[in-house]
Amino acid sequence: MVTYRVAYGPERDVVRRSRVRGADLARGHGRGHIEAMKPRVFTQRFSSTPLGARLARHLAVHQLHTWGIAHGTDTSDTAAQLVAELAANAVTHGRVGGRDFEVRLTLAGGADAGAGAALTIEVSDTRGECRPPGPHGVAAPGPLSGGGRGLFLVEALASRWTVRERSPGKTVVAELDVKG
Repeated sequence: MVTYRVAYGPERDVVRRSRVRGADLARGHGRGHIEAMKPRVFTQRFSSTPLGARLARHLAVHQLHTWGIAHGTDTSDTAAQLVAELAANAVTHGRVGGRDFEVRLTLAGGADAGAGAALTIEVSDTRGECRPPGPHGVAAPGPLSGGGRGLFLVEALASRWTVRERSPGKTVVAELDVKG
């Protein structure tokens, strides 16, 4: 069995393809296994458009699958929702003309929740003056409100989350405990 790992560069093109053979899969390389060694990191910039937000969600789910978090699991679906909400907020509220937003996924820890595996989702934009409230500062939206549910969902779905300053702009960080 041959599996391909694909790495994406800043130009959104495929930069590298490496073959993973069956023997490597047995040693824990490739899909279906989360290593406890060093953290796995995926970083990509996207255009600040609705299409960019959609692509961020799709690539995040694909990357999680290559790390061994299967598509359709609770962890994958929750991570997809978190990326979708944070990317939509970056596009809607953090957009600066000509600037992209960035998504960074980091998977650290063991191969199951008992070993302390955690997925960190960071979404950065370049608009610093439009800072969202921090954790526990999000008010529930009204039933007829046309918006305001994004961070409310992040608060409900993420194990932990916060907002960090960066130059320029801000980064919203959501952490999700990985369930086996």
